[in-house]
Amino acid sequence: MGWNFGDIFDAVGEVVPADRPALIHGQRSLDWGELTRRSNNLAEQLRARGARPDDKLAIYMRNRPEYSEGLMAGIKARLVQVNINFRYLDDELHYILDNSDARFVIFAGEFADRLAKLRDRLPQVVSYIQVDDGSPVAPFAEAYEELANAGTGEPLDIQRSPDDLLLLYTGGTTGMPKGVMWRAGDLWEAMRRGGNIFNNNAMPSSLDEHRENLRLGTGVRQLPACPIMHGTGLFTAMGALAGGGTLVTLESQNFDPHELWAAVERQRVQSIVIVGDAFAKPLLRALDERSGAYDLSSLLQIISSGVMWSPEVKQGLLKHSQRLILVDAFGSSEAIGFGTSVTTARGVSRGARFQIGENCKVFSEDGREIEPGSGEPGLVARCGPIPQGYYKDPEQTARTFPVINGVRYSIPGDWCLVEADGTLNLLGRGSVCINTGGEKVYPEEVEEALKTHPDVEDAVVVGVPDEQWGQAVTGVVELRGAAELDEAGLRQHVRGQLAGFKVPKRILAVASVGRAVNGKADYAGIQALALERLKD
Repeated sequence: MGWNFGDIFDAVGEVVPADRPALIHGQRSLDWGELTRRSNNLAEQLRARGARPDDKLAIYMRNRPEYSEGLMAGIKARLVQVNINFRYLDDELHYILDNSDARFVIFAGEFADRLAKLRDRLPQVVSYIQVDDGSPVAPFAEAYEELANAGTGEPLDIQRSPDDLLLLYTGGTTGMPKGVMWRAGDLWEAMRRGGNIFNNNAMPSSLDEHRENLRLGTGVRQLPACPIMHGTGLFTAMGALAGGGTLVTLESQNFDPHELWAAVERQRVQSIVIVGDAFAKPLLRALDERSGAYDLSSLLQIISSGVMWSPEVKQGLLKHSQRLILVDAFGSSEAIGFGTSVTTARGVSRGARFQIGENCKVFSEDGREIEPGSGEPGLVARCGPIPQGYYKDPEQTARTFPVINGVRYSIPGDWCLVEADGTLNLLGRGSVCINTGGEKVYPEEVEEALKTHPDVEDAVVVGVPDEQWGQAVTGVVELRGAAELDEAGLRQHVRGQLAGFKVPKRILAVASVGRAVNGKADYAGIQALALERLKD
């Protein structure tokens, strides 16, 4: 069957009780009847303004109900969603809007001034639609609420296609962001079959079967702690809504773990979505600070993807709730379902070990399949439902999505070892791999070792030019509390866990490693900082 999210959302609107909450944001709550009506209206208003299939709709805001509502409306109208990092400034913002060929922009009022500066450089944009966040409506924009409430709210009389696209811009570690092109049919199948990461139900064979599943289910209550404008938050949010669930978002502009735990208790949240330790550590610290203060009885799982999640932090969270299922989902913007690692009170996963996903293999750089248990590092690859490539970048598409032995794979660049039992031991992304004295060192492995020291809150590892070693492994750490840097002690701590050539030659302390809102490290920025600090 040719799946399309617009048809799926229509089915949810038909079947799910109209009074079931769909989007909750602080004291605001939008039920499924309202969401269906408003998203249909907005879709029709976009079409009335000239929107046609394959036109690009950019969404520019923090986590709030209008993000999901605008996304749903665009998909129903057969527009191509474009995500915008709300931290981008003028040139970065212009690049995304220009490169994506965005014709429509839905944005929060707080960003009106940034867009006003760029309008003359974006002649292809025909309509700006401003979400009400208390700011006055910009002269160049239309009011979002007026469009969402204009119309009958009936489903669109429109034939959709599994070839309808979603554009997910990913920053990666080098260069400008690239737009990953996902076909609707492939994304749905990947979300449902990709190790069942985002939804535990079996893949329905038809839309009617999906309707029946919706009638029998109650939908998950999910809280994305990470930004919906990034892949982990976006895909899990789409999965929850496609299953007739409820999406709970936080009001604060900066992540507040106590606000999250209060929302879990108040809204009976069942699933939290995070991106590694950047979210998990503050969550654990908040529970430790106020042990027993929050009712966690509704919470069943925490899902993380995109960044390593320390076993020690998982164990700490399990002490506060023995029933939790902690899922590390190994995936990327370029593919879902490379593997999963599950931790419960009955069993704790070991570091970066993942059960390999369906349709996954590991290849050498020259296309040889790696033998399990050989000890040879390789690049993890996935075939099956994967993206079409990068938007307007055929050369990078050919590199990341090669054809090997007649099969097309997605190979984003993650190195791993394949154990004898077939599990993957993740090493890190090749683009930040350090070559020191002829040996390859993957930063994530050293970072995880550093973060097991009680004085270290967070760590990033980079390579800096070195006359003797080519590149010297260099650690940059964020210390915990009032701890002082003990460089020799930290180096000895790493030496007790890893081979000598992986031990940082130098370790520097900073107030904050400065991770992005998606929990990922700015390796280029950290490397520049280390170079500056080590000049003398």
